[in-house]
Amino acid sequence: MALHITGDDAADELLTNDPFALLVGMLLDQQVAMETAFAGPAKISDRLGTTDAAEIAAVDPDAFVAAFKQPPAVHRFPGSMAGRVQALATAVRDDWGGDAAAIWTQGDPSGAEVLKRLKALPGFGDQKARIFLALLGKQCGLEAAGWRDAAGAYGEEGSFRSVADITSPESLAKVRETKRAAKAAAKAK
Repeated sequence: MALHITGDDAADELLTNDPFALLVGMLLDQQVAMETAFAGPAKISDRLGTTDAAEIAAVDPDAFVAAFKQPPAVHRFPGSMAGRVQALATAVRDDWGGDAAAIWTQGDPSGAEVLKRLKALPGFGDQKARIFLALLGKQCGLEAAGWRDAAGAYGEEGSFRSVADITSPESLAKVRETKRAAKAAAKAK
C-alpha cells in the first residue's frame, strides 16, 4: 500500500517503505501542518543520508539540531523536535533492535499491545499512539486483533479525524474540516 500524506511523491515513498520514517513523521505531527510533519523524514534523509534509527541516535546532537534548522526547517521547533527524534531513534535502536516495525509486528501483538508499545515511546502520548495505530491499521496492513477498538474513534471506518484517514487531496480536506469543527466546538464550550 502506498501512502499519500505529504503531496510529495518522494517523501510519501519514504513513509511507505521505511517504518522508522513513518514513526518520525507521526512524532513531528504537532504544531505544524500534517504535510510538513510527515515530509520531515525526507528532509532528514536528504540532509543526513539516512533514516536509520541507530545512525540517527549516534549523530552528534548539535549536528542533528543544525540539520533540523537548515532551511527549510524540519519543524518550527527544531531544537526540541530534533531532541525528540533522537530520543525516539535511541528507543528504537535499544528496545527494538533498530527495527521500528518490530513495535507492531514482534510476537504477533494484539491492537492493545501495539498501543501499549507505542505509548511507551518517547514523544508518543495516548492520542498520538492511537492515531498512529489507526494509520497502521487503515493504511499499512496491520491486522492485529482489536486494533480498531484500541485506536478508539481514530479507528472508526469512514471517519476523517486524522492522518490515518488521508489517502488523497479530498480526504485531506475532509480531515482538515473535521479538525476545524472540533476546535470550534471546543472553543465554544
